[in-house]
Amino acid sequence: MSKTDISVLNEVYDVIMDRKYNPVEGSYVCSLFDHRKGIDKILEKVGEEAFETVLAVKNNDREQIIYESSDLIFHLLVMLAAKDVTLDDISHEMGKRRH
Repeated sequence: MSKTDISVLNEVYDVIMDRKYNPVEGSYVCSLFDHRKGIDKILEKVGEEAFETVLAVKNNDREQIIYESSDLIFHLLVMLAAKDVTLDDISHEMGKRRH
């Protein structure tokens, strides 16, 4: 049973939320939140990274799977933050599914 410390996800999510409410000039996260396309830009990035992750898996490229999955998870965190969905919300839902 894996007991990997994934607290880095909380740290990244906290930074994303901080950027949402305290914009920093030049921040990539802020550029996503402030994009003229709105949430559609974030959704495009989620879709792009999901596709790249699928290709990495299809190509059986472990390093690319890790790299692209990290990009996908990051952009999912941005999407969740944009909609004020917390990691606690996700954890709670996943806990319900475990039983």
